[in-house]
Amino acid sequence: MEARYYLEKSDTAGQTEGDPESEREREGLFALHQRRGAIKQAKVHVVKCHEFSATFFPQPTFCSVCKEFVWGLNKQGYQCRQCNAAIHKKCIDKVIAKCTGSAINSKETMIHKERFKIDMPHRFKVHNYKSPTFCQHCGTLLWGLAKQGLKCEECSMNVHHKCQNKVANLCGINQKLMAEALAIIETCSFCNTMCLFADLPLPTELQGVSWEGPADVNTEPLTKEEPLYAVPKKDHQPKFNIDDFTLHKMLGKGSFGKVFLAELKKSGKFFAVKALKKDVVLMDDDVECTMVERRVLSLAWENPFLTQLYCTFQTKENLFFVMEYLNGGDLMFHIQSCHKFDLHRATFYAAEIICGLQFLHSKGIIYRDLKLDNVLLDSEGHIKIADFGMCKENMQEDSRTSTFCGTPDYIAPEILLGQKYSSSVDWWSFGVLLYEMLIGQSPFHGRDEEELFQSIRTDTPLYPRWLPKDSRDILIKLFVREPEERLGVKGNIRKHNFFHSTDWNALEKRQVEPPFRPTLTSPSDCSNFDKEFINEKPRLSCADRTLINSVDQTMFRNFSFVNPGMNRIAGP
Repeated sequence: MEARYYLEKSDTAGQTEGDPESEREREGLFALHQRRGAIKQAKVHVVKCHEFSATFFPQPTFCSVCKEFVWGLNKQGYQCRQCNAAIHKKCIDKVIAKCTGSAINSKETMIHKERFKIDMPHRFKVHNYKSPTFCQHCGTLLWGLAKQGLKCEECSMNVHHKCQNKVANLCGINQKLMAEALAIIETCSFCNTMCLFADLPLPTELQGVSWEGPADVNTEPLTKEEPLYAVPKKDHQPKFNIDDFTLHKMLGKGSFGKVFLAELKKSGKFFAVKALKKDVVLMDDDVECTMVERRVLSLAWENPFLTQLYCTFQTKENLFFVMEYLNGGDLMFHIQSCHKFDLHRATFYAAEIICGLQFLHSKGIIYRDLKLDNVLLDSEGHIKIADFGMCKENMQEDSRTSTFCGTPDYIAPEILLGQKYSSSVDWWSFGVLLYEMLIGQSPFHGRDEEELFQSIRTDTPLYPRWLPKDSRDILIKLFVREPEERLGVKGNIRKHNFFHSTDWNALEKRQVEPPFRPTLTSPSDCSNFDKEFINEKPRLSCADRTLINSVDQTMFRNFSFVNPGMNRIAGP
């Protein structure tokens, strides 16, 4: 649906350009009326030039590496977007063939960082199959009654006609066994060459001697880098499950799952319980994002402006986050009722958001989804940043990432341009949020995402005449399209004259009186949440049983934990 608005001549007759009434009417065309969901680029795993992405196979499919079935109906595995090779998730580290993409590149099949090269072309001939046969490249059934596919005369590999030009030159090679053999081979720390005798004991005269290899060789074990902070230990902590809670209201809903107002039965305390559907998490290949969200939430105990997490647990179908219930609602809810915030209120919220954002950056975390919907108010009127599903960890000052993600209106131009980016993207989003709080509309516009993204890349936001000079100046400096020159990255944003009246020391201790206090009647008050959600019956979504039964539950084995603070709040 497309809505167009026109101003009649009679409405503007006699009004000057600076007429407040005229400006209010123009602003109303772009007022903030709806919530906007975040988007994220599908995760791509680049292995030997293959571009593997998570795929649910609608039919029985063979793994092209280990030659076994990707078990179960609708079982998820990986499929290359270039050559269509299908594999188990567990086999991704056993891929040794470089992605062909086309027949032209098939001779470039390489393994183990090009130390060895294999060029053993198949000798395919058309074959009549008398029984159901699967393609050993893309994994699906060969169709037809005769001449269904091609069979290699040497290694008996079976493929579709369409897959012939995409098969790597590995005739007679067992990728799985080759990968396992190569894994045994280690780099010799003496000469930086492949050593086939790495498992043999050192001579007696060399045992106990500390040796250092060449300066450019990393002799440390290859382990996955951990974030700079730790999730609280779960040893000797009581376990929780969904039966310990009574679900009273639904506070929010999305494709990921739902958020409920829940009461812990044994203590009568209220919490916000976020339920994620495992099948959706797996289909979107977002298991690691879920783990990142849990780790970042565990940081909240160190900062008063982040939503606190008490515990996580899981069932066969769902993942649960038990968080503090912030009954003040979010900034989107409040701005819809008053169009925009006054200068004092907008400055207060902006300053507290800066405290939370800078804390995350100090821990090497880019937030990547700052927007009105994700800033909540507690019962006193202080802000809390929520929803950490888009966060990127281990981002130090010189680190860069390139995932396309965020909520369209708030995405920074460097993301749209496909550039590698840093925490600079959070300061652009902060600028959009501050503009919305001060002016009551979005700074960039478009009839669709393409037009919106073009506006973000090229347009200069409009600043009303009534906007104070300091407000205009800070927005201009936040909307600098060169990331390294943007306020927040360059210069001290706290010292900008926009915050001249802010006592940062008192603010960080939550000692500054909030300019607005939500109206609440009880700890379980839901009046500050959208009625479309709270009027729905609070129940968990039903998952596809067949799909859930095929889920690899080991993917979530480290999800559950209890924060020590839960014991104090949950009661005896």
